[in-house]
Amino acid sequence: MMKTDSLWVTDFMQRLESLTPHETAFHQAVGEVVPSLEPVLDRHPVWRNERILERLVEPERVIEFRVSWVDDAGTVQVNRGYRVEFNSAIGPYKGGLRFHPTVDLSVLKFLGFEQIFKNALTGQPIGGGKGGSNFDPKGRSDGEVMRFCQAFMSELFRHIGPDTDVPAGDIGVGGREIGYLFGQYKKLTNTFTGVLTGRSTDWGGSLIRPEATGYGAVYFAAEMLSANGSSLEGKRCLVSGSGNVAQFAVEKLNHLGAKPVTLSDSGGFIYDPDGIDLEKLAFVQDLKNNRRGRIIEYVEKYANAEFTPRDRDADHNPLWSVPADAAFPCATQNEINGIDAANLVANGCRLVSEGANMPTMPEGQDIFREKGVLYGPGKAANAGGVAVSALEMAQASSRNFWSREEVDRRLGGIMKDIHAQSLAAAAQYGRTGDYLDGSNIAGFLKVARAMHDQGVI
Repeated sequence: MMKTDSLWVTDFMQRLESLTPHETAFHQAVGEVVPSLEPVLDRHPVWRNERILERLVEPERVIEFRVSWVDDAGTVQVNRGYRVEFNSAIGPYKGGLRFHPTVDLSVLKFLGFEQIFKNALTGQPIGGGKGGSNFDPKGRSDGEVMRFCQAFMSELFRHIGPDTDVPAGDIGVGGREIGYLFGQYKKLTNTFTGVLTGRSTDWGGSLIRPEATGYGAVYFAAEMLSANGSSLEGKRCLVSGSGNVAQFAVEKLNHLGAKPVTLSDSGGFIYDPDGIDLEKLAFVQDLKNNRRGRIIEYVEKYANAEFTPRDRDADHNPLWSVPADAAFPCATQNEINGIDAANLVANGCRLVSEGANMPTMPEGQDIFREKGVLYGPGKAANAGGVAVSALEMAQASSRNFWSREEVDRRLGGIMKDIHAQSLAAAAQYGRTGDYLDGSNIAGFLKVARAMHDQGVI
């Protein structure tokens, strides 16, 4: 939780932590939001009386189930599956499925809680949810992934639907997994509906969906700079990760005249002082998407680049010590700690736009805000992905297919609106210029009004 002098915030968090022991990721997500909302609840005492916030931090439904499947060796494997249907006040639950060994209820509650605010900020009629499994697709054959996905969907299909809960992809769930999941849902329900987003454009998906999260983080950064009389043109940018979000953040940075110089994976990071241009990005995309290689191979092809291996015992990540103007954390949660944040500031970084979910730890957020860094939190900056998922839902329900230019235009408009909403909400409640408070407040206002209107349910 961020630093606060408020007794009310401290008491609220202590009660939550006593009710949900060991759910540290969830506590961090809630602790990021609650301090922003005190002036809102002071101005709307009826929401205190209705215990809107107390209700908001409790999921409407948590589904946990066994997933049994058979691997290529004929051995029975058992995993856990989850779906956290967090809040449906403004629309059907919407949020990704994550397949990764670290998945547990705490992680999914953190992601689902974030999703409530993120989805509200998009202006689309979608609520918040998240799901997944501790299954690891890395190193598994296509047949094993297919059998796992079919077993997973054989339970999940009972709880989702185009007007109830619409999952998407997340870490470990890409186009291959979405295809297997959708195929099993279609077989079990005998329907062809928009119950999953992130589908192939050959069978109901949307153009720009793979690009949307990375593009959106860059669009949000451009809006923050524009509001301060600047632009991304010529800016040196650090990007972490090398998956979908990072790849398309690098692509859009190039489109807008910036110079991305880093990418990473679990083995370490590469630094290219000449910049990762579109030709080099194409190499990375083939390496990671087709050959499933490691980022260290980049330096074998581009001699001026350097590779720094990951030191799991280090107290900081040296990627965030590379001198740069802006940073785009696009890997995973909690990848920037207090030391990393201080190093970023000391080496010239004046903008952070989060492509990942909650990549900056509370002490890092405090440093960014104290030092006047333009800080775009994930719930605002990476909302582009779910925004285009909602556009995919709209296309599916109307049997339409929009052009790449149309979807990108709408995405740019949504990110511009999120930026404007965040600034306006921050100013309205005495937190002028603070994007973290502003995005928390703007998302909460929409959901709180809907919960008030719909009564105590």
